[in-house]
Amino acid sequence: MSNKDNPYGGGYGGQLTGNVSFGGNDAAADPLATPAPSSSGPLVTDTTTANFNKDVIEASRSQPVLIDFWAPWCGPCKQLTPALEKAVTEAGGRVRLVKMNIDDHPAIPGQLGIQSIPAVLAFKDGQPVDGFMGAVPESQIKEFIDRIAGPDTGPQDALAEALAQADEASAQGDIQTAAEIYSAVLQRDEGNAAALAGMAGIYLDSGDMEHARAMLDLVPEDKTDDAAVASVRARIALAEEASSLGDRAPLLARLEADSGDHDARMDLAKIENAAGDRDAAANHLLDIIQQSRDWNEGAAKEQLLQFFEAWGIEDPATLAARRRLSSLLFS
Repeated sequence: MSNKDNPYGGGYGGQLTGNVSFGGNDAAADPLATPAPSSSGPLVTDTTTANFNKDVIEASRSQPVLIDFWAPWCGPCKQLTPALEKAVTEAGGRVRLVKMNIDDHPAIPGQLGIQSIPAVLAFKDGQPVDGFMGAVPESQIKEFIDRIAGPDTGPQDALAEALAQADEASAQGDIQTAAEIYSAVLQRDEGNAAALAGMAGIYLDSGDMEHARAMLDLVPEDKTDDAAVASVRARIALAEEASSLGDRAPLLARLEADSGDHDARMDLAKIENAAGDRDAAANHLLDIIQQSRDWNEGAAKEQLLQFFEAWGIEDPATLAARRRLSSLLFS
């Protein structure tokens, strides 16, 4: 699948509408991006007396902030500061580090009672909450950060959270956002089955069966049984089958003439599913099961189970149909 053939653009993402793009190298467009590991970047900055309120007090209301009080003549400061910067950078945005030269700006450390350096204070919600003095080992700095910001949940949790956001956006019809997040996940983990299935589903919903299949072809062999992948694969099979059934009118006419025409009802279920009316599709099959449970070696039940796989176990139509199916089978 080449980029020029892909209506969603470069990489796994691209352009959907207007000039809104995703999946590129711009960190601002990447929902999984972390700030750049640079002392001049947003994670590590210097502050002044005039900017202390903005850089520390206000900033700590949205993100824990560590402030490092240091001076050029302080030997232990030269040991602590690089270790602080490294630990904060590796924390991936859970905290920020703000440095203050007490020689140039003595008022703030004086107000906070700083009597020796190096000294580090942690601010949260506009208030100092913890601190330490001296050039402590890097391991202790990491423990301090975990205590302030909570333990690092790791990249897998970040991916899981991003995928949940993408699934929610897709369910709400925000395809642009969903595709952007799936694309970002695939930039980090090109074999992520859930993201590949998500993108395949977007293509399928847009009527692009070719690219939906192409996305599933990228799923690693050991992940082909993933539930999300199986769901899209089932949806593709159902859509292909429904496309050959034609219009529902002749089938409705057959049912008008004979309500026991289960073949017509089966085909209607497939057409209704392809049209997006899951409840109607399920009801046709449940009606067959109610009238003749063993018809065609249980074909109606098997078809219903295929619908469940395509819709997902938590879909409202799946849940409602499962309840009625259980009632029919076990009452």
